[in-house]
Amino acid sequence: MTIQPQYEVLFYVKTDGECPVDCFLDALPVKVRAKIEKWIELLEEEGPDLPRPYADVLRDKVRELRVKFGPAHYRLLYFFMAKRIIITHGFVKRTERVPEAEIERALEAMRDLYQRTERRDI
Repeated sequence: MTIQPQYEVLFYVKTDGECPVDCFLDALPVKVRAKIEKWIELLEEEGPDLPRPYADVLRDKVRELRVKFGPAHYRLLYFFMAKRIIITHGFVKRTERVPEAEIERALEAMRDLYQRTERRDI
């Protein structure tokens, strides 16, 4: 019996049609991409209950999916929109903390998506 996910994971798509998550994933080696996809499945099943070390809360509703592969640390930033999890983008973490610019990028995507939802442009 297959467990039905509680949440739906969606990738943020800009108004010009670009999907930052797809661009990030496409640039990764196959094994890294496969591990990230597995973590996304866990996120879909557990939602906000997915614990560290898999996920963590950053700030202002922005969270991170934390994937380590060898010495590299990969992060995908996301937020919740009802029962949807919107992954805004991914990056390779090279500093102790998640850079503020990455959090701001996720917040900008969140604001954009909420505005477009209000206008029904999505």
